[in-house]
Amino acid sequence: MTMNNDNQSSVDNSKRSFIKNSSALSSALLLATFSNSSNAHKPPPKPLPKASRESAHGKIVGHGDFRYKVNYFWGNLDPHQVPVENCHGLAFDSKGRIIMVTDNDKNNFVIYNKDGKLLDAWGTQHPGAHSVKINHENGEDFIYIVDSGWVLNRHWDGVTTGNWKSPTNKFIPQQGFISKLTLDGKLIYTIGHPLTIGIYQADEPFRPTDIAIAANGDLYVTDGYGSDRLIQYNHNGQYIRHWGGKNNQDPNYNLSNTHGIGIDLRNPADPHLVVSSRAANELKLFAMDGKYRSTISTPGAFVGGPTFKGDYAYIPVCWSVVNGKRQSNSGFITILDKNNKVISNPGGTAPVYKKGKLQSMHTTWDVFNHCHAVCVDQDENLYVGQWNSNQTYPIKLERV
Repeated sequence: MTMNNDNQSSVDNSKRSFIKNSSALSSALLLATFSNSSNAHKPPPKPLPKASRESAHGKIVGHGDFRYKVNYFWGNLDPHQVPVENCHGLAFDSKGRIIMVTDNDKNNFVIYNKDGKLLDAWGTQHPGAHSVKINHENGEDFIYIVDSGWVLNRHWDGVTTGNWKSPTNKFIPQQGFISKLTLDGKLIYTIGHPLTIGIYQADEPFRPTDIAIAANGDLYVTDGYGSDRLIQYNHNGQYIRHWGGKNNQDPNYNLSNTHGIGIDLRNPADPHLVVSSRAANELKLFAMDGKYRSTISTPGAFVGGPTFKGDYAYIPVCWSVVNGKRQSNSGFITILDKNNKVISNPGGTAPVYKKGKLQSMHTTWDVFNHCHAVCVDQDENLYVGQWNSNQTYPIKLERV
């Protein structure tokens, strides 16, 4: 069989093209081999563990003298009768009952005794229930409840849970408020958007996160999901002053997700405010008139507001930093002594100080998802409420 010159030329060109392309492919594969071999000694990254939830029951957690046995099922109830969404706030009344608030739209208040027995459940007027404090005034207990404005979405698509700007997310924002109630739920007064008293602009959101009540009845409210200010009112809910926010000339007054607040009375001669700047992994100390005092660094720990008992402060940590990033399901409890030194981290790594500087802390992945609230009983047992933990009920940590 013979070929004409045109056919022969075409075959030759095809051969040359094939050889050229094959050489290029071989070179590319060789380079890829060298590139891959340069990383061959590196093991693949390990997946992050998940909080073990129920398997935490019975574990001993914590450090030093502050160790606890986990009673994971302490607060469990029938979710069909008494459902919870997030166990956002916990506080004791003067009778020793535990008042828990949840943002479930069937019952905002769940009342326990210290054995975990249900005493009562009621209320639907606070769909964004986020924090609760009980204050004893003239022989009577009163409830102060903070509604953050984040509420269950009746148009939820059943899927979206973390896209906070989506109209079909499980929770959507509106403006928040504070209520003062009698212990059986009768309304005394509410505090609404600071726009109404001229201290906010129309485009500034008000989504409060926590409240502290001073001995003289003054109220201190953190706007941690709104405009990051701290607002002081008198006992009748009348405005006194505010500070915080962002971009202050003195950065010590800047607050970033000011999620919680407590009044430190461990030295009765020196009452002052301890305020979480959660996104900055810090606690900021202010005088009762708002003057900045100092900052406590909590590296790696997204801290909420403190609960004080004796010489110690107990603080929920919602997330912690692992592998350089804030991780989900990475909460724990951190405990500070009267010198504000971390002495124990139940559910977290042991505190380490080097040359007086606290090193980064994080979860041990064996107890909690996202710690949101803690209260302490007379026997120094802890009761922990969580956010975003699959509708779990409060957990008890029994002092050992």
